[in-house]
Amino acid sequence: MDDLSLWGLFGSAFISSTIAPGGSEAVLAYMVSEDQAQVIRLILIATVGNTLGALTTWWLGVFTAKKYPLETLLSEKKQATVQIVKKWGVAALFFSWLPIIGDGFCFAGGWLKMPLLVAVPVITIGKAVRYAFVAYLFI
Repeated sequence: MDDLSLWGLFGSAFISSTIAPGGSEAVLAYMVSEDQAQVIRLILIATVGNTLGALTTWWLGVFTAKKYPLETLLSEKKQATVQIVKKWGVAALFFSWLPIIGDGFCFAGGWLKMPLLVAVPVITIGKAVRYAFVAYLFI
């Protein structure tokens, strides 16, 4: 497995965890099926990329909250995501890996100024569990 492929996995995972759609699970699955000796390394690279993407979305929430009140910026449906994060707190961020709604959890966490040092491990663990499961399916 060359460095360019690993950077591709990292980039795919990063982009998949920001507001842009992506398919990092498919990239990971392909790479695991091609080189099973590197499974742990591949999971770690995807997890780090995806977590950094989530933190980018988090900071977008922090910066947006400074300029716009919640009620004026988000539709009622998107406000529901914020309400879930308010209700469940940092634990909701474990599910930041979920398609569509997961990015909203990270954005809401930043918007609500949740403690970043507590949120990062929760986000990371959730993403690592997801990637480990995907890798397991393709070993």
